[in-house]
Amino acid sequence: MFKPLEAFLGFRYTRSRRGTYVSFIALASMIGLAISVLVLITVLSIMNGFEQALRERILGMLSHVTVSSEMGEVNDWQTIRDTTLEFPHVKGAAPFIHKQIMLNVDGEVRGVSLQGVMPELQTTIGTIEEHMTGSFKDLKEGENGIILGQTLAKDLGVKIGEDVIAISLRSLSLDSGEVPTLQEFKVVGTFKLDMKIYDSTMAFIHIKDAATMLEMGNTVTGVRLQLDDMFQAPAVSDMIYELFDSGIWVTNWTLQNKNFFKAIQTQKTMFFFILIMLVAVAAFNLVSTMIMVVTNKNADIAILRTMGLSPGGVMRTFLVQGSLIGVIGTSVGVILGVAIALNIETIVPLIESVLGVPLVSEDAYFISKIKGAIQWGDIALIAGSTLFLSLIATLYPSWKASKVQPAEALRYE
Repeated sequence: MFKPLEAFLGFRYTRSRRGTYVSFIALASMIGLAISVLVLITVLSIMNGFEQALRERILGMLSHVTVSSEMGEVNDWQTIRDTTLEFPHVKGAAPFIHKQIMLNVDGEVRGVSLQGVMPELQTTIGTIEEHMTGSFKDLKEGENGIILGQTLAKDLGVKIGEDVIAISLRSLSLDSGEVPTLQEFKVVGTFKLDMKIYDSTMAFIHIKDAATMLEMGNTVTGVRLQLDDMFQAPAVSDMIYELFDSGIWVTNWTLQNKNFFKAIQTQKTMFFFILIMLVAVAAFNLVSTMIMVVTNKNADIAILRTMGLSPGGVMRTFLVQGSLIGVIGTSVGVILGVAIALNIETIVPLIESVLGVPLVSEDAYFISKIKGAIQWGDIALIAGSTLFLSLIATLYPSWKASKVQPAEALRYE
């Protein structure tokens, strides 16, 4: 147990300005710990923000659960929608048609993932309209309106109010002998998710217009469901499987993007262990720092011993000093790391403007902006690990101090 005298001496030695060089080394140890903690918090917050942004964008586009048919088309989608809306956690359901087509504007051709949607229901299963110029209500049955990803519209050289030609085949087989279907659509809106994979390849039209162009009649590709808790998706999928016949195919976001999100989580874990080594190096700099402090305080230790302080008391005194260095360094690192993570969306554009180059490539990372997301569990783990390593690093020098012999230390004083 630490006594008031030992705590007082530990605090006093930490604040002492005698022995300027030793004080500088102690300060350098604090700064090293602070920088290590700062870097670790910032990197993990960016990784968390990256994962969160991708999840929001992907789920905003795709939905939590998708019900489709093993045959490729769903006939009685109204029954599926009405039934699934009665399930726990399901708060929205909407039919859709999905088809790969081409868009042509004055000879500029792009492959497109076409989504036929029902405007009045689409807003119940995603958040894409929040990133849209215009709205799904602009897609009116029979008027051939189309909403393009902003990058796709730019690549095609079209603006809102201009026309594009949709080219589709009912079959993807080159041997089918089909004549391509050509249909003119007017651009009524654009969207920007800051994910190139969607902004450059996705387009929306009214589900009835899609059915007409693709000759699908009253069938659809499937029904998308939105949940009030996305982590209930596997359970809801199982309930749907049990209720409907074997011809139904059910998938959810945890399966559709399983490997992708698992790779992000693995990368985050690897970053943590790599950067915790940086913290360990900074923490174990305390060993050399505290040994220098003990050597510098040999005479003080000897005097305290002759005044009755036990070897254990000496050890606890230097444990207080070393731990205090760790606490101060960790606290400063946490405060600065959290501050940077909270303002990373402002800091990164500033750095990019100074350097004149983008720090994030849409082609490599799917998003164009860096976003920070703080998880307090990560902060607690980082702070706890750093304090633990600091304490471990302080043990040997403190034990060494307790072994100082008063007579030997005072011989040359």
